[in-house]
Amino acid sequence: MDEQLTFEFEQRSTIKGFPELRWTGKRPYRSTQYYPAQLRESYGEEHSGWINKIFWGDNLQVMSHLLKEYRGKIKLIYIDPPFDSKADYKKKIEIKGVGKTTSDSSSFEEKQYGDIWTNDEYLQFMYERLMLMRELLSDDGSIYVHLDEKRSHYIRLILDEVFGQNSFRREIIWDITVLSGFKVQAKNWIRGHDTVLYYSKTTAPLFNKLRQPHSQDYIDMFNKVDENGDRYMVAHGSTRYLKDVLDKGKPYGDVWDDLLSYQILRKQLSDVRDIDRLQEILSDSKEVQNISNVWDNVMSFQQQPTSAENCGYPTQKPESLLERIIQASSNPGDIVFDCFMGSGTTAAVAMRLGRRFIGADINLGAIQTTTKRLLSIAAELKLTHKPVTYEMIQPQLSMVAEEPAPYLAAASTGSNTELSAEDRSKVIDFFKAKGLDTTALEDVKYTGFEVYNVNNYDFFRNPVEARDLLIAALEIQPFPQSDVWDGELDGRMVKIMPVNRIATKADLKELLANLPYKTYEKRKEENPNQPVERITIVCMGHEPDLKGALEQELNEYKVDIQIMDILRDKADLQLKRDSEAEIVREGGKLFIRAFYPMNLMQKLSLQKEYVEDWRQLVDSIMIDWNYDGVVMQPAVTDVPGKNEMVNGIYDIPEGCGTIKVKITDLLSESLEVEVR
Repeated sequence: MDEQLTFEFEQRSTIKGFPELRWTGKRPYRSTQYYPAQLRESYGEEHSGWINKIFWGDNLQVMSHLLKEYRGKIKLIYIDPPFDSKADYKKKIEIKGVGKTTSDSSSFEEKQYGDIWTNDEYLQFMYERLMLMRELLSDDGSIYVHLDEKRSHYIRLILDEVFGQNSFRREIIWDITVLSGFKVQAKNWIRGHDTVLYYSKTTAPLFNKLRQPHSQDYIDMFNKVDENGDRYMVAHGSTRYLKDVLDKGKPYGDVWDDLLSYQILRKQLSDVRDIDRLQEILSDSKEVQNISNVWDNVMSFQQQPTSAENCGYPTQKPESLLERIIQASSNPGDIVFDCFMGSGTTAAVAMRLGRRFIGADINLGAIQTTTKRLLSIAAELKLTHKPVTYEMIQPQLSMVAEEPAPYLAAASTGSNTELSAEDRSKVIDFFKAKGLDTTALEDVKYTGFEVYNVNNYDFFRNPVEARDLLIAALEIQPFPQSDVWDGELDGRMVKIMPVNRIATKADLKELLANLPYKTYEKRKEENPNQPVERITIVCMGHEPDLKGALEQELNEYKVDIQIMDILRDKADLQLKRDSEAEIVREGGKLFIRAFYPMNLMQKLSLQKEYVEDWRQLVDSIMIDWNYDGVVMQPAVTDVPGKNEMVNGIYDIPEGCGTIKVKITDLLSESLEVEVR
């Protein structure tokens, strides 16, 4: 059965004299098992046998799932993983309302995810995932790892170990120098860049050399004119003509200083409401004088809060950054993968550029944000998309004197059949070899996508929330500063295992590495008949021999071990308050008369916020008029703009069957209801 499949992969042997990063609890990662995925939602149609995929779940499990079908098939991986920034990232939640301005709308901040790690935990986390990414990459594939200065040097050593030091291609510096008041006051060099580490599966990756227009300063250097009126310059004893360099453009280097960091601009200017105030703020600091080259970009972003690119998601990256990477290291039709998907920038750019994509994230808010974003882009692209048929390529084919290849035979008959992905690729290669235009062939957009759950771990929105909810529900006394225990319950030390997957014996290694063995020795001497520790392991599913394995590892000591399995015991826990809704069918219409998102309403009650209309609390409504009981295929996607509200009344088409309604609130929590 699929669930029993395992995938093995080689670990590179240590090279003599080559440094290898070590950390406490480092363990080899040589195999993984297959994890099933459940298709939950489908949007749009397949194109040439392909539909894009989004996975909600632990990306280690997602990639283990993908190995079965996509091992060695992914052309490009871009990841913006945790930076170990020691911060909790929050998203600003704004209550919707017609006619309200940003300044007077009710709002609060909601934690999306935490980026707080122990060093060893972080390194093992990244090591295991990079191993799987190597297995997914094609032989000519590339990976770009986006980091800052905190962990980039460690991750580079891990990348050397996983991919081989000869697979290092380049270190890219992204200039994000935008000085905030906090940065200006820092007694240090101002941090002004992110690092993007570029590696490849082998030493021969696909790479499209990108060029940019020459600067006006460079063009002005061609200040001489010959008798034909052509501009030139003399440099180093040689003559160079402007016409010879103008069309070629200037190759990009590894320092990118022309891409704006949206999240930094947003943070710096979050309270700026008008240009006069902005000018006042900027003039307060001598360090922020030279801003003319970004002024328009700043205001353009501030003045378009409903644009597809401004999702309000923490750590969001600009599309222009991903455009450069995707164009350089993939071709149209290639598969692009991002397993730290966030707001879906990689998926959005891939869709625009005609690439196929697979994305994953463990945060439910990321899944919802990406879904909304892709639906908007798909609607935009469908207005201009035209399928490529054999009939369309016949004019170019007629320019070739020789006999066409067999797969082009249909073109001579004027067939209106759409080209398959394989044939399109062959046609593109044929046309390029003959010097023919391939623009129409390459402009294919893959706009359909599916949303999956991996392993059905949909109990919590994210691991950060899970820990907090469990501590509250189980009435655990938390230990915020402990590296070993999460808290205490009835005299027992509590360790909460990763609740987004089953707990395995491998998960015990971190716990075992940090136990206070000197204290245990002392307790053993003082009371040999008493347990040195009473331990409760909280998990969401576990290997049957988990308790026995821990007892075996601690066989020198008497230890009282208890396993608390949430999958088994969750019926007895009040972790979340279920949402409610009033939905009725009347006179050929579907009416949503009320919606009560209990967790959101509880948060608002703490702030004494009053909501007049239930629609102010709704992010989106999806409706499937003929739900098959398994996969939701929405025919209605009511996804309004930032300050707009959902309709709430919908015309029921003739012949509809079971209606499924999915209402998603501002916290990205959803209520799914079937209406018969």
